[in-house]
Amino acid sequence: MNDDRAGGSEQPDAPDLPERSGEHPDEPHHNNLGPRLNWLRAAVLGANDGVVSTAGIVVGVAGATDSRSALLTAGLAGLLAGSLSMAAGEYVSVSTQRDSEQAALAVEREELAATPQAELAELTDLLEKRGITHELAREVAEQLTARDALGAHARVELGIDPDQLANPWHAAWASFVSFTAGALLPLLAIVLPPHGWRLAVTVVSVLVALVACGTISARLGNAPVRPAVLRNAAGGIIAMAVTYAVGTLLGAAGI
Repeated sequence: MNDDRAGGSEQPDAPDLPERSGEHPDEPHHNNLGPRLNWLRAAVLGANDGVVSTAGIVVGVAGATDSRSALLTAGLAGLLAGSLSMAAGEYVSVSTQRDSEQAALAVEREELAATPQAELAELTDLLEKRGITHELAREVAEQLTARDALGAHARVELGIDPDQLANPWHAAWASFVSFTAGALLPLLAIVLPPHGWRLAVTVVSVLVALVACGTISARLGNAPVRPAVLRNAAGGIIAMAVTYAVGTLLGAAGI
């Protein structure tokens, strides 16, 4: 008999296992991936709005006059008005959402303090409705409650993560920056080229930007790219065509 089989012999080294077997090295897992995608999508849409609205303004003015100072003034006014308006709107909207979330959390906190057993039964029922057996749902509910009762009820019952409430200042700043970045493109495209090239450069630049925004937004939402790009480009073309026609008519009328 080989001596290696004796009780004191060394066993073969166990293969190295990943720290968390449910994850793969090439598949990163982020708990806040959803919020990140939402912010990125909002930034892309903000830039898209900046491109379309500012392009409509400067192309419309270009239809009425070829004055570079008039184009610059109109473009800057539209940029500032749009970016500040979007920032204020995002701040108010997200502040309202945050107030509602905090109010719901306050009610849940009071219910947990007043009727903990009823809240435990409610959490068990909610987990059971997701396809878990009653016994396992009860066990999970008890463990979640022991660890963080408010957090468990907020996520399962309310769909709120109390550790990641939306920040209105972050939302306002992101909207301001994204809109400004998008608006700068048509503004520079209409002001910098020579007179004969202004309109063509602006239209081409805007279409390229809209195609890029449509592509990114579609990929972020796992949607077909072509329809998103066509809708985005068509919207920009229509906006510029309408404003240019109005500007041309007003310029011809001497207004």
